[in-house]
Amino acid sequence: MRIEVNGARLWFDVVGSSLVANGPQLQARPTLVAIHGGPAGYDHSYLRPYLDRLADRAQVVYVDLPGHGRSDHGDAATWSLERCADDLAFFFDRIGIAQPLLFGHSMGGYVALLFALRHPGHAGGLLLQVTAARHDVSRIVDGFRTRYGDELADTAARIFSGDTTTSEENRRVLDAFGPHRPDDNTYARVIPNPDLQAATPRLAGFDVVAELHRIELPTLITVGTLDPVTPVAAAREIADGLSAAPCNLEILDDAGHFPWLDSPDRYWPPLERFITTCSPAG
Repeated sequence: MRIEVNGARLWFDVVGSSLVANGPQLQARPTLVAIHGGPAGYDHSYLRPYLDRLADRAQVVYVDLPGHGRSDHGDAATWSLERCADDLAFFFDRIGIAQPLLFGHSMGGYVALLFALRHPGHAGGLLLQVTAARHDVSRIVDGFRTRYGDELADTAARIFSGDTTTSEENRRVLDAFGPHRPDDNTYARVIPNPDLQAATPRLAGFDVVAELHRIELPTLITVGTLDPVTPVAAAREIADGLSAAPCNLEILDDAGHFPWLDSPDRYWPPLERFITTCSPAG
């Protein structure tokens, strides 16, 4: 489905119901909004069907961010993280989502944090998945260097700085994100936006560490110890900064940037408990 938001169309899909029968009443359930990573080469589709399992606890809404996937790509020169956060706020108002739980993976966590800061009172909680409160390319490169050595670190530095790289170089770095990554069929379902690759250097301006104290939302932070992109130190930085928020930090051993693939038995229970706690009944 597509809906016009600020002059461009956003694509979204819904799994599950916001109201479920409970005897003579309809019981409300929370809405979880899945915000994917990026930029350029990702959309909602790599999160499916994994998050569908949460539809027995919440209504799950998948959305392709502006410039991504099946949403209008538009002019890449006007794309920004702030626009993504603001367009989501408008989108929620248009379709009537109140107090959503924002599931933000990787760059999607950047968008979720910006949403919480720019639109206080609109979200019901944050599920920050292998993400950071600042985009620090040197920290990312150091993570690859420590784990894989100089050659792969130098390639990662070029990728995360937005330089031109070959498909083989991209694959080598992607394979190093952790024990598992989405398979080739999953990536084949993604609709990339090559023009948006030029926006990668703009991520370097993202830094909300000093503002985290303003966020009061219940928050679940998940990180894997084998993730060179968003390391445990980045997750701790968020947890330390959220001084006004009820916050839980889950550190998963032997998991990388896609922890639901690496450690599913440990990954899902904290998410399910968090959703239940944040539900109207909970």
